[in-house]
Amino acid sequence: MANRTVLIETSKGSVTVELYQDEAPVTAANFADLVGRGFYDGLTFHRHEPGFVIQGGDPKGNGTGGFTDPETGTERTIPLEVKPALKHGEAGALAMARSQNPNSASSQFYITLGPAPFLDMNYAVFGRVTAGMDVVEQLRAGDRVVSATLGD
Repeated sequence: MANRTVLIETSKGSVTVELYQDEAPVTAANFADLVGRGFYDGLTFHRHEPGFVIQGGDPKGNGTGGFTDPETGTERTIPLEVKPALKHGEAGALAMARSQNPNSASSQFYITLGPAPFLDMNYAVFGRVTAGMDVVEQLRAGDRVVSATLGD
Protein backbone atom coordinates (compact mmCIF):
# COMPACT_ATOMS: atom_id res chain seq x y z
CA MET A 1 0.00 0.00 0.00
CA ALA A 2 1.34 3.42 -0.94
CA ASN A 3 1.76 6.12 1.68
CA ARG A 4 -0.91 8.83 1.77
CA THR A 5 -0.29 12.43 0.86
CA VAL A 6 -1.57 15.66 2.38
CA LEU A 7 -2.16 18.82 0.38
CA ILE A 8 -1.46 21.86 2.55
CA GLU A 9 -2.83 25.06 1.05
CA THR A 10 -0.99 27.98 2.63
CA SER A 11 -1.32 31.73 2.28
CA LYS A 12 1.76 31.51 0.01
CA GLY A 13 0.71 28.52 -2.13
CA SER A 14 0.37 24.74 -2.16
CA VAL A 15 2.61 22.16 -0.50
CA THR A 16 2.25 18.39 -0.86
CA VAL A 17 3.72 16.04 1.73
CA GLU A 18 4.00 12.27 1.77
CA LEU A 19 3.25 10.66 5.14
CA TYR A 20 5.54 7.79 6.11
CA GLN A 21 2.72 5.56 7.34
CA ASP A 22 4.92 2.52 6.80
CA GLU A 23 7.85 3.80 8.90
CA ALA A 24 6.15 6.09 11.44
CA PRO A 25 2.59 4.75 11.72
CA VAL A 26 1.62 6.35 15.06
CA THR A 27 2.93 9.81 14.16
CA ALA A 28 1.56 9.73 10.61
CA ALA A 29 -1.85 8.56 11.87
CA ASN A 30 -1.97 11.37 14.44
CA PHE A 31 -1.25 13.98 11.74
CA ALA A 32 -3.73 12.40 9.31
CA ASP A 33 -6.42 12.38 12.01
CA LEU A 34 -5.86 16.08 12.73
CA VAL A 35 -5.95 16.88 9.01
CA GLY A 36 -9.20 14.91 8.69
CA ARG A 37 -10.73 16.87 11.56
CA GLY A 38 -9.85 20.18 9.87
CA PHE A 39 -7.71 21.02 12.91
CA TYR A 40 -4.97 22.78 10.94
CA ASP A 41 -7.30 24.88 8.78
CA GLY A 42 -6.74 28.56 9.56
CA LEU A 43 -3.81 28.07 11.96
CA THR A 44 -0.66 30.14 11.55
CA PHE A 45 2.96 29.22 11.24
CA HIS A 46 4.31 30.68 14.46
CA ARG A 47 8.04 30.03 14.07
CA HIS A 48 10.46 30.68 11.23
CA GLU A 49 14.16 30.05 11.68
CA PRO A 50 16.00 30.81 8.39
CA GLY A 51 17.85 27.79 7.07
CA PHE A 52 16.41 25.62 9.86
CA VAL A 53 12.60 25.24 10.15
CA ILE A 54 9.14 26.65 9.59
CA GLN A 55 6.78 25.48 12.35
CA GLY A 56 3.01 25.47 12.72
CA GLY A 57 0.10 23.50 14.11
CA ASP A 58 -0.35 25.37 17.38
CA PRO A 59 -3.94 26.46 18.07
CA LYS A 60 -2.61 29.13 20.47
CA GLY A 61 -0.26 30.47 17.79
CA ASN A 62 2.65 30.92 20.18
CA GLY A 63 4.34 27.53 20.43
CA THR A 64 2.62 26.38 23.62
CA GLY A 65 -0.56 24.70 22.36
CA GLY A 66 -1.62 21.28 21.20
CA PHE A 67 -4.70 19.32 20.19
CA THR A 68 -7.31 18.96 22.93
CA ASP A 69 -9.49 15.91 22.36
CA PRO A 70 -13.11 17.12 22.45
CA GLU A 71 -14.25 13.78 23.89
CA THR A 72 -11.88 13.75 26.87
CA GLY A 73 -11.01 17.44 27.26
CA THR A 74 -7.34 16.53 27.56
CA GLU A 75 -4.43 17.30 25.29
CA ARG A 76 -3.54 14.36 23.08
CA THR A 77 0.13 13.48 23.04
CA ILE A 78 1.88 10.68 21.22
CA PRO A 79 5.04 8.72 22.02
CA LEU A 80 8.31 9.61 20.33
CA GLU A 81 8.55 7.44 17.20
CA VAL A 82 12.06 7.55 15.73
CA LYS A 83 14.03 5.23 13.48
CA PRO A 84 17.60 5.56 12.19
CA ALA A 85 16.36 5.65 8.59
CA LEU A 86 14.10 8.68 9.23
CA LYS A 87 16.47 11.63 9.01
CA HIS A 88 16.49 15.42 8.97
CA GLY A 89 19.29 15.26 6.40
CA GLU A 90 18.01 17.85 3.93
CA ALA A 91 15.33 20.47 3.47
CA GLY A 92 11.78 19.15 3.32
CA ALA A 93 11.65 16.73 6.24
CA LEU A 94 8.25 16.80 7.97
CA ALA A 95 8.50 16.16 11.71
CA MET A 96 6.71 16.68 15.02
CA ALA A 97 7.71 19.41 17.41
CA ARG A 98 7.61 18.65 21.13
CA SER A 99 8.65 19.95 24.53
CA GLN A 100 11.63 18.57 26.46
CA ASN A 101 9.51 15.51 27.25
CA PRO A 102 10.21 13.10 24.36
CA ASN A 103 6.60 11.83 24.48
CA SER A 104 4.92 15.25 24.33
CA ALA A 105 4.27 15.73 20.59
CA SER A 106 0.65 16.69 19.93
CA SER A 107 -0.20 18.81 16.89
CA GLN A 108 2.76 21.07 16.20
CA PHE A 109 4.84 20.12 13.18
CA TYR A 110 7.80 21.57 11.36
CA ILE A 111 9.36 21.35 7.94
CA THR A 112 13.13 21.63 7.70
CA LEU A 113 14.61 24.37 5.54
CA GLY A 114 18.05 22.77 5.45
CA PRO A 115 19.99 19.85 6.90
CA ALA A 116 19.41 19.35 10.64
CA PRO A 117 21.07 16.00 11.46
CA PHE A 118 21.44 16.95 15.14
CA LEU A 119 17.66 16.41 15.42
CA ASP A 120 17.87 12.79 14.23
CA MET A 121 16.60 10.22 16.76
CA ASN A 122 15.32 13.05 18.98
CA TYR A 123 12.36 14.32 16.93
CA ALA A 124 9.97 12.17 14.89
CA VAL A 125 10.31 12.56 11.14
CA PHE A 126 7.06 11.23 9.66
CA GLY A 127 7.02 12.56 6.12
CA ARG A 128 8.60 14.68 3.42
CA VAL A 129 7.65 17.51 1.11
CA THR A 130 7.16 16.07 -2.37
CA ALA A 131 5.96 19.25 -4.11
CA GLY A 132 5.97 22.93 -3.22
CA MET A 133 9.31 23.25 -1.44
CA ASP A 134 9.61 26.65 -3.13
CA VAL A 135 6.43 27.64 -1.23
CA VAL A 136 7.80 26.27 2.06
CA GLU A 137 10.90 28.44 1.61
CA GLN A 138 8.68 31.55 1.31
CA LEU A 139 6.69 30.87 4.50
CA ARG A 140 7.23 33.13 7.50
CA ALA A 141 5.76 33.46 10.98
CA GLY A 142 2.20 34.73 10.63
CA ASP A 143 1.50 32.95 7.34
CA ARG A 144 -1.49 30.60 7.47
CA VAL A 145 -2.54 27.08 6.66
CA VAL A 146 -5.66 27.85 4.64
CA SER A 147 -6.60 24.16 4.51
CA ALA A 148 -5.06 20.72 4.76
CA THR A 149 -6.66 17.75 3.01
CA LEU A 150 -5.82 14.06 2.83
CA GLY A 151 -5.02 12.60 -0.56
CA ASP A 152 -4.62 9.00 -1.60
